[in-house]
Amino acid sequence: MNDARPHPGTLYIVPTPIGNLEDITLRALRVLKEVHLIAAEDTRHSRNLLNHFGIATPLISYYREKEAERGEELLARLAEGENIALISDAGTPGISDPGAVVVREARRRGLPVVPLPGACAATTAMSAAGIADDGFLFIGFLPAKGNRRRQKLATLVNSPFPLVFYEAPHRLEDFLADLLAVLGDRHALWARELTKTFEELHEDSLSGLLDKSRLGKNRGEFVIVVHPGGEEEVKPETVEELIVWYRDNSELSLKDVSRKLAADLGLSRSQVYQKALQLWR
Repeated sequence: MNDARPHPGTLYIVPTPIGNLEDITLRALRVLKEVHLIAAEDTRHSRNLLNHFGIATPLISYYREKEAERGEELLARLAEGENIALISDAGTPGISDPGAVVVREARRRGLPVVPLPGACAATTAMSAAGIADDGFLFIGFLPAKGNRRRQKLATLVNSPFPLVFYEAPHRLEDFLADLLAVLGDRHALWARELTKTFEELHEDSLSGLLDKSRLGKNRGEFVIVVHPGGEEEVKPETVEELIVWYRDNSELSLKDVSRKLAADLGLSRSQVYQKALQLWR
């Protein structure tokens, strides 16, 4: 008996330019022309890109607020044999953009997933940072609320790797202030409007970048690359400052804070606990 079920379609993960339209690959253009459907973060934005390259493939919206619901529709169409290209407004889907939900579920159901290489703001900024260390830690967007943002930053204080963040212009000043307060005055680079007409790469200390942000000309999207901290940051007084910070800004218990800081800093848990006892009240 013949199996009448259709062969499943393929989900293509297609990066799009982060600014300069010439940065799209020939393979990406071919895939966008050949698939049955393009799932876009914002169809109005993506239509401009497709019109520029003369691509008439049908579009469907796939934005974060409807990611799970619209994902089921895409998965059903893939199961029926349609090939679908997943794109975001700029850069690579699933990297600080919608996409991970439908990709994860497609893989779970055994549907073919094909990723294409292409534009990514994080790697573009890192290539211009001139940091020779092996590897970097991509964080993307931190929480918008100050307390949660500082809590996340506190877990990164002792990372041996450069840290790569994304930030929107209206939050930049508060974000840089928190970086400075939690990480210390490290060397950093901001990359603004990458690949666009008014691209700007500015290297300075975090305090210098904060001063620059206060001039009020923070337009466009930012990538912030922060150099690793020096060994001098792991000192007893820094442990005390971290204990006090966790006491005042988190819901962790004294024991949980002691356990976390001991693990993060490679210190004796009992010593950290005793220090925390002195400061907790």
